[in-house]
Amino acid sequence: MKRPRKVWLWVIISIGAAAVLVGAFLLDPVVRDWMLNHRSRDFRTVMAGVSRYGDWPEHVALGLILVAVAWWRKNTRWSRIFLAMLVACAIAGASARVIKIGTGRARPSVKTEVAWNGPRLAEKYHAFPSGHTAASTAFFAVLALVSWRIGLACAVIPLVIGFSRMYVAAHYLSDVVFAAFLGVLCAYVVVKAMKLAVVSDGTG
Repeated sequence: MKRPRKVWLWVIISIGAAAVLVGAFLLDPVVRDWMLNHRSRDFRTVMAGVSRYGDWPEHVALGLILVAVAWWRKNTRWSRIFLAMLVACAIAGASARVIKIGTGRARPSVKTEVAWNGPRLAEKYHAFPSGHTAASTAFFAVLALVSWRIGLACAVIPLVIGFSRMYVAAHYLSDVVFAAFLGVLCAYVVVKAMKLAVVSDGTG
């Protein structure tokens, strides 16, 4: 009975994620217009900074520092967790890059009649999905899966990064939502592959 129950759980999660993604696509123009009509120079400068320093190199640098600290303290478990965060971040970022090149969705800032253009190498057609959001979500989702209290506290980071990408007109809502789902999926696969047990109290 355990396996069928698990299958049904995945079916429900998949249907729910698909419904949320469809809703995000429908809300794309609404959210885009809201961002344009509620833009201020000072706040845009802040969001541009978040967007600039919320990319994968900063996450990798943080991950390497955490691995080094855990290794120095001879904490094998947390060394593996931080390593898993780096691996998930890399996989999510690479996956997002492949998808965005293949779909060729024009960014909100690009004036064009055709939104989806097929394979494109130009950055202005790399809207779907958000690489920043995918990498950041995967990075911190690993932490949430193995230590939910610490992970929950860090969840605000990918949320703010995702918002910043929409605010600077680099991505639509659906780009960010899909990227978040992609990040969580990559994190889950890495946690399972590395056989990292869930920590219920968040202390490790």
